[in-house]
Amino acid sequence: MLKRCVAAEWAKLRHSYIWLLVVTLPVISILIGCANYYMNRGVLKNEWYSLWSQVGLFYGEFFFPILIAICCAYVWRLEHFHKNWNLIMTAPVSVAAIFLSKWVVVGILLLLVQGMFGVLYVLGGIWLGFGSMPPGELPGWLLRGWIAALAISTLQLALSMRIRSFAVPVGLGLCATFLGLGMYVIDLGQFFPYSLLSIGMGLLSQTSLSTWSQELGFLLVSLLYITIISTAAIRRMRKSDVIT
Repeated sequence: MLKRCVAAEWAKLRHSYIWLLVVTLPVISILIGCANYYMNRGVLKNEWYSLWSQVGLFYGEFFFPILIAICCAYVWRLEHFHKNWNLIMTAPVSVAAIFLSKWVVVGILLLLVQGMFGVLYVLGGIWLGFGSMPPGELPGWLLRGWIAALAISTLQLALSMRIRSFAVPVGLGLCATFLGLGMYVIDLGQFFPYSLLSIGMGLLSQTSLSTWSQELGFLLVSLLYITIISTAAIRRMRKSDVIT
């Protein structure tokens, strides 16, 4: 059942404009970060790590969270049109499959974005003439960033499910991102899902997760957010009347 729902959600996106954003936002992040690095290369001496601090800051603290919110709002967009909520809630599929299929599709999109960003980061370093190899931490940064994005997307999907407006959940996600940055700065980031991108991707400190216990703690907190929020959202779908 879940597999069929995922296939249906994927078919909805096949000819949509969401792919333009998926490609464009990582490119913009890399271009801005590389330009900023190039203009400040007299101060930024640590090549790959300095470049990561520049491209990652624009990407992880602005463009990527916006993309997460947009993707989540987009996959619920069709359901909010006309009487489509009535149709989907009377379909012979469980509400859990409906919600989780959207989460899986968004997760695949975000994985593609992370992969593209990683490739562009390496190409940017090569273009800037770095003589050394890319940092060995890069796969971990990208993977943890994706896990954090899955936690954030769970909350964004729950918001977009309940709010008919496309723009409002996106705006709330952007505000929460800035709040998450503040929570990270005061060392409370683990208690707020939007801070997990900064922690996992090492955006402000490339050594933020230097031990196995920290890695495990990050993973457990992310899974906890995903489990609690998705369970609450699915329960709400089962118990609440549909507003069309």
